[in-house]
Amino acid sequence: MSEQLVAHGLIAFFSHIAAAFVLLAIFVVIYIRITPYREIALIRAGNVAAAASLSGAVLGYCTALASAIANSVSLVDMCFWGVVALVIQLLAFGVARLLIPGIVSDIPDNKIASGVFLGALSLGLGMLNAACMTY
Repeated sequence: MSEQLVAHGLIAFFSHIAAAFVLLAIFVVIYIRITPYREIALIRAGNVAAAASLSGAVLGYCTALASAIANSVSLVDMCFWGVVALVIQLLAFGVARLLIPGIVSDIPDNKIASGVFLGALSLGLGMLNAACMTY
């Protein structure tokens, strides 16, 4: 393997992983801002429903983002599809609110079933999101 090839590969790796970390941070910040409860404080207090909900959202987004990285042809392409994935994942919370209107009070009340449902919905949507990004 040539040094030039290794250097190019390392540059691509570090640029993609840095962009992925930035996109993930943006997703988490927006997600915890659009939910009407404070996930981080709830998780610190031992709220399992909040942990399951936020974990599913993060895993769902990371699944879609991983597909965007694997299937992109450039850093700009990866970032574009990463933003598309971000928007779709944020919509999962809106869908959950439509399906279970009381979910915004269930999570702070540590109703684990609601947290697991929201987390699973987010992860499932992330998997579908990821599959749609293969081309």
